[in-house]
Amino acid sequence: MFGFKRFRNENGFSSGTTTLIAAGTRLTGDISFSGNLEIEGEVVGNVSAEGNQSKVRVLQSGSVTGDIEVATIIVNGHVKGNIHGSELVELAAKAVVEGDLNYNLIGIEKGAEVEGRFVYHAAQSNITEFPVDRDEAIS
Repeated sequence: MFGFKRFRNENGFSSGTTTLIAAGTRLTGDISFSGNLEIEGEVVGNVSAEGNQSKVRVLQSGSVTGDIEVATIIVNGHVKGNIHGSELVELAAKAVVEGDLNYNLIGIEKGAEVEGRFVYHAAQSNITEFPVDRDEAIS
């Protein structure tokens, strides 16, 4: 939909359960969900989901005033708060973000606006680093 085909996962956005906050709806309070969440209206509060299969999409008419902490985050609306995407963050052409972007993988279309820092977080790995050799630590 937004032109980020190379970043899309095999399941797509439509898999699982989807909750819609429709245009004209204002929700005040924190949201915790599983599955998919589409925001066309206004959310004043933090949005979070556990696990790496959850997805949130802030559509062009949608806005969030609060932090978003979800595995996959797609923004084409307005977010005033920090974004924490453990899997993927996509910013479409009409996205406006006022806050820091914390991401593992990111896609940004021309026209997206960000007023904040980009903070890369590598995916967790089960690889253990070798201990530093005593002679290397001294030099």
